[in-house]
This record gives sequence, C-alpha cells and structure tokens, in this order.
Amino acid sequence: MDMFTLMSGLQLTCIYGILAIGVSIIWSSLGMLNLAHGFTFAVSGYGAWWAATTLGNSGWIVLGAGVATGGLVGLCIYFVAFLYIYDKPNYPIRALIATMAINMVGVQTLMWLFGPRIKSLPKVFGSGVVRLGEVVMTYGQMGTIICSVGTLGALLTWLGLSRRGLEIRAVMQNREGAALVGISLRTTALWVLVLTGALAGLAAVLLSQTFFVNPYAGLQPLIKGLIVALLGGLGSIGGAMIGALIIGFAEALTASYLGGQYVLMVQFGMIIAILLIRPRGIAGLLDESREE
Repeated sequence: MDMFTLMSGLQLTCIYGILAIGVSIIWSSLGMLNLAHGFTFAVSGYGAWWAATTLGNSGWIVLGAGVATGGLVGLCIYFVAFLYIYDKPNYPIRALIATMAINMVGVQTLMWLFGPRIKSLPKVFGSGVVRLGEVVMTYGQMGTIICSVGTLGALLTWLGLSRRGLEIRAVMQNREGAALVGISLRTTALWVLVLTGALAGLAAVLLSQTFFVNPYAGLQPLIKGLIVALLGGLGSIGGAMIGALIIGFAEALTASYLGGQYVLMVQFGMIIAILLIRPRGIAGLLDESREE
C-alpha cells in the first residue's frame, strides 16, 4: 500500500466514522432511520460556503458555520420528523417517510436557491505538506484526522461523564427503562438530533476539503454512513468506528487499484457478505467477545 492510499484511507475513515456514529446514535436512541442526514450534510456545506464568502475564510469560521448549520438542521428535523409523531402508531415508518420528504424537498430547495453549479470551500487547515519520516500528508489530511479524533474523544467523554450524555446512553440502551426513571425522551431527542446534525456539518466541511459543495453532495455520504452503520451494527459506536476503518480503506484501495467506478460495488459486496455471515454486523462480534 502506497503512502497516498494510506493517508486517503485514514481521511475517509475519520469522515465516514463521524457520519456513521450519528446514524447509529439516532437509530439506537430514537428508533429513527434518518434519511435527511444527507440533506443536513449538503446544507451544512452551503452554510460553510456562505460564511466563507461573507464573514471571512478563516478555518474556525468555516468549521463553526458548518457545525452550526448542521445543528440547526437537526433542530428542524426534531420538530418535523419527531416531536409530533414519536408517540403515534407506526412511528418508525412515519419518521422514515418524514425524513425522506425533508431530504427531497431540501435538495430541490438548494437547487432552486443556488443552482447546480458547484461551490468550493477554502482550505481550513491551510496548504502544504507535513513529513514525519517516510510519512507524507497534506495539511488537510492531518487536520481532518486530528479534528475527527479530537471530536470523537470529546463525544465519548461527554457521553460517559455528563448528565445529558448519560441520559442519551440510557435511552440508547433501553428507551422504556429510561422513561421509567424519569428521563424525557423529548428532551433527549432534541439533544441527539442537534448533536448528530452538528457532526454531519463537521463531516461536510472536512469532506469538502477534497470534494465540492452542490445540492446533491449529501447523497453519497448518506449512503456511506448507512453502509458503515449497518456494517458496524446499528446502535454500536464501537462497531461504527471499526466499520468506518474497513469501508474507508476499502474505498481508498479500490479507487487506487481498480478505479473509482468500482467503489460502491465493492462496498455493497462487502456489507452483503458480512451481514450474511454476521447479521448483527461487527457489533455482534464485539458482544460475543465481551461474553467470553
């Protein structure tokens, strides 16, 4: 494996991991498969682009705008696709249809507002390369890896130590039991959707360092996030991290040696094979190892 493929694999692992963790947290805590995650990704890219063109192209401004936009979209999803339907019959199907509608209407609105032309974001981590012995990486790759690992560490710490984070973990493990001890599902859902929206916004800015912003920019990240979450086992943060590592490097290797047109084919083939053998994904293996 050459150095370019290695760095690309690490970069994609970090970005897909952030997306998949958001998908997994939403599913395990709210029972919702959020198909508006792709729209959140796309509109966050436009939020970062707007901030760069009006407020300045400082890396902190661009990153902050992307994260804030994602959080605001998460808040909108809370009101449209959760608050008024979570206690209704067939809630998972209602939520699926609602988030799909948000995605479709949102993408067409972006097309109407900005047109099909792509937008580019400034290099939030600067331009240049870093050499660590034989390891060579761009500022963008190094910044993406450091930012993603730092975000993941902060998220896990917050989930494990803060009161609100512990409430989210309790709801993820058992919604009914959490309700019995007085944890509000409404309040928890608000935090979950804003938090995961902010994560999608961060991923949008990081991925837009190498790709462009356009109305359909969230489609492939949504697919990749779902693939990684399914591979890791829906609801498992640890499984999502391992799944992101597998999918990220599979994409980098496939693009380098076979061509970009085979990436999705290889990834879908991998997830079908793994889920046929392990229907619960990587999370099932992790649970079995703990039981031993």
